Amino acid sequence: MYGQLVKNAQLAATVTTTTSVAPNSTPLECFQVAEPILTPSGASYQSTDNQGSSVLESIEGNAQDSCSVVLMEYHFASSYGAPFVGDYTPPDCDFNRVIMNFTVHVRGRQFDRLALMYLGDTEVWRTSTAEPTATGIRWEYHKDMTQYLALWKEPQTLIFDLGNIINDVYTGILNTTLTATFFKSPVETGDHPPADLIVPISKRQGSTGAVSQFTVPADNATNTVSFPRNVNRAVFSVSACGQSTEEFWWSNVPQNAIDSFDATIGQYYGYSPWREVQVFIDGKLAGVQWPFPVIFTGGVVPSFHRPIVGIDAFDLREHEIDITPWLPLICDGNEHTFTIQVAGLGEDNSVTSTVGSNWYVTGKIFVWLDDEDSVTVGNITSIYNSAPVVSLTQSITQNSTGANETLDFDLAVSRTYSVSSTVKSQKKTGKATWSQTLSYSNIGGLYAYGYDGINTFETTGLDIATSPGVSYSTNYNYPLYCNVTEDISPEGNLTLWAELYQGLNLEVEGNAVFPTGLEAFKAISETADDEFVGSVLNTHRNGTAYFYEYGNSTYSTGFGSTTQKFRFGGLSKGGNVTTPGEELYYRDVTASNNTVISNYEVVAGGEPSSWTLASAPDAGLDGLVSAFPPSPKIGHGIKAFMSSGDL
Repeated sequence: MYGQLVKNAQLAATVTTTTSVAPNSTPLECFQVAEPILTPSGASYQSTDNQGSSVLESIEGNAQDSCSVVLMEYHFASSYGAPFVGDYTPPDCDFNRVIMNFTVHVRGRQFDRLALMYLGDTEVWRTSTAEPTATGIRWEYHKDMTQYLALWKEPQTLIFDLGNIINDVYTGILNTTLTATFFKSPVETGDHPPADLIVPISKRQGSTGAVSQFTVPADNATNTVSFPRNVNRAVFSVSACGQSTEEFWWSNVPQNAIDSFDATIGQYYGYSPWREVQVFIDGKLAGVQWPFPVIFTGGVVPSFHRPIVGIDAFDLREHEIDITPWLPLICDGNEHTFTIQVAGLGEDNSVTSTVGSNWYVTGKIFVWLDDEDSVTVGNITSIYNSAPVVSLTQSITQNSTGANETLDFDLAVSRTYSVSSTVKSQKKTGKATWSQTLSYSNIGGLYAYGYDGINTFETTGLDIATSPGVSYSTNYNYPLYCNVTEDISPEGNLTLWAELYQGLNLEVEGNAVFPTGLEAFKAISETADDEFVGSVLNTHRNGTAYFYEYGNSTYSTGFGSTTQKFRFGGLSKGGNVTTPGEELYYRDVTASNNTVISNYEVVAGGEPSSWTLASAPDAGLDGLVSAFPPSPKIGHGIKAFMSSGDL
């Protein structure tokens, strides 16, 4: 079926191109490998041509009328505590879908920076920046924002928070443009109309032009909400990521081992390498998120991430928790509290809401309404909430003088959670359920007196929601392997070498709130709704990287090689993550020493497009002079490139 689609010229036949390496006279184009999205031109995806330029390709479909609005043109310089604030007015065109294009250009020296976008008090996007070179870098990211249609239909205060520092060392100014395109399409996100109402769970500081994320554990991340009474479905989404000492939480050590290497590297970050983001309603657990280990573009060793950035680094994925079973409680006309906490493991391996500093968290509730004068009632019939089951073994070896030389640990955690109720609303009556089954393992260690580290990490989860007329499930798996060796010479010169493997396996079935990627293909196939019941995304990236810096921070260099394979498909009825059905998009791309050296793509079963450079660029110590920010030296090994936020 899909093989009969008319393709654009580049993908109409097998294309194999061989070219020489072009001089580095233009900004380096960075990119995140991602599935196609639905645009007015049809299914569109970001590719790379054989000159290293980023290009947006489209599969020919029925072009839709559209209108575009520039939401922001702004230069983020010394911008900590000074977000961009602007007014958004809905465009004068008919639309039910919205996509955004965020384009950034920066040159000089700068750390990666986290960015949060709000419409009023509601966070709608979380992204991060690439680390620049002296000659400059550029990237753009296209994002489907249709899930926020209820907000786009009303005037909003747009707040874009991108904290940056400019001084005599960090010179990179982030020059940004944010554009929204609005258009009409019969395709729905998640086979479900968008939410009628979106309730933010945040600091709610948008009216003053301030950002609204909670910073935990310092903040009490709680809102008291007078919830609508005429609700037939509600989904809580969580946005959370660790910063500063929690950026590499997955490489932390058990709390009772944080002082193991005081004599060499000092106290290590603790509370274990396991984290759980918890959502409470009136103090009762309503669901959890076991976070994806996002590695930002300076993470581990920066040369891993040029020009292919880490999985989700430009688009941090949110987690859906269906709270429809809680409607009999929260639709009673009274006020109710919604709280977000981040948990780790304490000294005795029990769950604790005290973790390092810090996590940025927000939430929002997507709400579907019945008629205004209706009231939803029912009963919560069961809640199963057992504490996480924790298993930990660890050992320390010492040298002949009694100094700690190595630390090994093996941590496993599992949890099962469920809630069910009977719900009677104006339009829907029946049983509503939410269940989660999660498992986690991390086999890790510190070696060479704490300077070297290895983590073999994996999180697996299954979430299932059912309610009258609605079903949703997601099956996910996050594997990660990271091996870092560090050497500091007597002169203070720093050398890092690392090997990194990271994966994301994600199956989504049923009525998702957030776009899954199938929207793009449903727009070009009349039978896709009948053929696919969900989507399957499998991707992994692996590589090696090197970094060297003088002790006085006057010179730094690095090189690396990374390959990413990305597969997106439709989930057939009766299929699963291993037998998903038809492959809709595949990409295999390799970069070495700041240059994409090969790219292979197939879209919607068409003919592949591929090219390979005639010769890869040399990797050597003289290749990238002063190309990276100096190490902030607040950590070692995996944590050497953590920015404390005030650097």
